[in-house]
Amino acid sequence: MPQERTSPEGGLVPADGRIGVVLVEDNDVFRETLELLLDVTPDMRVVASVPDGRSALAVCPRVDPDVVVMDYRLPELDGVEVTSAIRRVCPDAAVVVLTGGADAREVAALRDAGAVACLTKDENLDAIVAAIRKAAASRRRAGRLVVGE
Repeated sequence: MPQERTSPEGGLVPADGRIGVVLVEDNDVFRETLELLLDVTPDMRVVASVPDGRSALAVCPRVDPDVVVMDYRLPELDGVEVTSAIRRVCPDAAVVVLTGGADAREVAALRDAGAVACLTKDENLDAIVAAIRKAAASRRRAGRLVVGE
C-alpha cells in the first residue's frame, strides 16, 4: 500500500500527490456533478462523497481527507455543527463550505467553527477548485487552520 508523505508545508499528502477531498452535500445531482468535475481535476481526488453531516463524521476519520467540501444547509446537523465536529474528529482537514446563501452572521459562525472558506454554489468551478487548493495548502498555526489571514 502506498505511503503518505509530508508536504513542505507540514501536512500529509496522498501517495499519488493529489488532494484528498470529502464531499458532503444532500442534493444528489449537485454532489455527483461536483464529484465528477473534481475527479477530472488532475491534482484532486474525491475520497468519499456523502449526503449528510453524520455520514461525514463517520467517514472522515477513515479516509483522512485534506479538505472537506460541504454544504452549509444539511439535514439534521447544520454547517456550523458539522464543521466544528469535523475539526474535532479530523483536525488536520480543512473545511470549505458551499452555500446557496448565507448571511454575514452565518459566515462568521462558520469561520469561528473552523471553516477556512465559504463560497456560494453559483461560483464557477475554477473558484471552487482554487478554494480547495488554498485550503489544502493551509496549515496549522496556533492550533487552528487558517488561510490567508
